[in-house]
Amino acid sequence: MSASERARYDAAARAASETVIASYSTSFSLAVRLLPPGQRADVRAVYGLVRLADEVVDGALDEVAPDARTRLLDDLEDEVALSLVRGCSTNLVVHAFTLAALRCGIDATLTEPFFAAMRTDLVQGDHDPASLATYVHGSAEVVGLMCLRVFAADLPPADRQRLLHEAAPGACALGSAFQKVNFVRDLGADLDERGRRYLADLATAPTDAARDAALDDVDAEIALARTAVPLLPPGARRAVVAATALFAELSRRLRTTPAHAIASTRVSVPAARKARVVGGALLRDAAARRPRGARGRRVRPVVRQGVA
Repeated sequence: MSASERARYDAAARAASETVIASYSTSFSLAVRLLPPGQRADVRAVYGLVRLADEVVDGALDEVAPDARTRLLDDLEDEVALSLVRGCSTNLVVHAFTLAALRCGIDATLTEPFFAAMRTDLVQGDHDPASLATYVHGSAEVVGLMCLRVFAADLPPADRQRLLHEAAPGACALGSAFQKVNFVRDLGADLDERGRRYLADLATAPTDAARDAALDDVDAEIALARTAVPLLPPGARRAVVAATALFAELSRRLRTTPAHAIASTRVSVPAARKARVVGGALLRDAAARRPRGARGRRVRPVVRQGVA
């Protein structure tokens, strides 16, 4: 394969992942557009693989028997592992992920817990705190760590290692918060269509108190994640600020929805509101990063005569 042919194949794979994210997640897609182009492609590739595995578990392949879906998931994991060795795959979504993984240092320490969590969905319906923590780590926290590796990939080695170390708790917290707010929003579908109780207390007794307890956990993790935002490179920072604001808004809307209605109504953030939420979050973040004067006032740029 010539260099131009490989470049065209790589581009087709990245386009496939872009199609996946645009088809399945408007909120995440909006945030990802704020990333620099290279990081944008890599994060889309991560999401493409995550979405593909999720479809095997309980999306487009729901009519396939669970044991057959287990084999399909095993095949997908094997293809990812082989592709990371070979550097390519005939599955375009896997190929795009491989490009991102090899560039950014995403390896089996992150992919194996992810596929283990996906496999859990095929065999386990109810969760206790311990099993839920294991599941959330594999299904969400490692995805946050994958994205963090994307954000760190272009930094000098010392800076990259420092970011991966210092921002890891925030990346895990944000991935967990995103997953848990989805647990609350999708409470009815998870229980009625899939027989799953991720949040046992809320699923068993959907009271406002149980709803608030679940969302208190979400909001605490969002707060922890925000402490890591200043550590991120500027491009990544904008995207994470936007995504965090969107999910915080979803948490707020869920908190104002009666618990008994959550199971029968899919709460979402309207498109117009998303734009306002993202715009406001970015403006507040920009204001917070402006240097302050000696008495705490914002320092305005010096404009010299004749200079715009």
